[in-house]
Amino acid sequence: MIRKSTKDDINKIVQLWYEVSLKAHDFIDKEYWKASQQDMKEEYIPLSDTYIIEEANQLRGFISMVDNYLAALFVDSRFQSRGYGKRLLDYVKEDKEYIELKVFQKNNRAYKFYSTNGFTIEQELIDKDLNEKEYLMIWKSKE
Repeated sequence: MIRKSTKDDINKIVQLWYEVSLKAHDFIDKEYWKASQQDMKEEYIPLSDTYIIEEANQLRGFISMVDNYLAALFVDSRFQSRGYGKRLLDYVKEDKEYIELKVFQKNNRAYKFYSTNGFTIEQELIDKDLNEKEYLMIWKSKE
């Protein structure tokens, strides 16, 4: 089931984000992710439209949007490649004409996921905080 997140979900969302970030971004010092947890909890999640996907009352993943910008899409590592990410992405695509996102070039799995789901590279960038190359990717509705 997909639903809009509530304040009660924030701790679980941040914990999932942290655990998956460490695995998906092993090329970034884990202290960066540790230091970012409070900002996620107090700023990023509350300021975004975040939807969670649950099964058996357990959080499987979440997606956070800021207008047409996909700020976060994370699925519990134990449940990846089971369609949860695609379901979340399709859910937000229903109300959007286009979606933009940034993905680290070294995060090959995420890049392939977005490419498979209709996103194309618009531009190559450098993340200023981490000095890592990333892609700006865009999806446009066919309607």
